[in-house]
Amino acid sequence: VQLQAYGGGLVQAGGSLRVSCAVSGRSSSLYSFAWFRQAPGKEREFVAAFRRGDRSTYYKDSVKGRFAISRDNAENTVYLQMNNLKPEDTAVYYCAADPKNWASGGLRYTGSYTYWGQGTLVTVSS
Repeated sequence: VQLQAYGGGLVQAGGSLRVSCAVSGRSSSLYSFAWFRQAPGKEREFVAAFRRGDRSTYYKDSVKGRFAISRDNAENTVYLQMNNLKPEDTAVYYCAADPKNWASGGLRYTGSYTYWGQGTLVTVSS
């Protein structure tokens, strides 16, 4: 399976942006997905995840209530809707996929994911 993230850009603080991850090669219904992000000089961190089996969603505490991950099997695309963006959300956002039905802890770990997209830059200005 191949993943291609897109939709990043420049947005003012308080604004909204939706980044997308196009899935090709196999049906998105077969995978759990996550979004991670990496700011300059920092390690890659978990943002949100969508579990394949029960369709549960999980979020980093600082984005709860502002971000929403979703999967559209008809479009074979995974989305991350980001609202009320803050300058500290500035980062390159990566989508990731894995066929395993990980428990919640596993979904937050970069090593759990087999497939990665190339990243899309989100810049939030103050």
